[in-house]
Amino acid sequence: MKLFSNGFSASTGMMVGIGAVILAPIVIPAVAAVLKPVAKTAIKGGILVYRKGRQAVAEVGESVEDLVAEAKAEINAPPMEATEA
Repeated sequence: MKLFSNGFSASTGMMVGIGAVILAPIVIPAVAAVLKPVAKTAIKGGILVYRKGRQAVAEVGESVEDLVAEAKAEINAPPMEATEA
């Protein structure tokens, strides 16, 4: 009895389902064992990028603070008088 236009029948679908149920306890732990180190490495990389980003932002902030302090000092400095030669 053909149910689908691609040639699959109800019995084929049941066989695939039963096979998936039987193989799931074997396949899922194997896949998890492979993906866990990959996920852990990705998380470590993300933490390192975050730390480097924070450090870079802090350095830029310090540079901006220095520039603002220099600009304020120049504004508040008494004007230099022209000397005659």
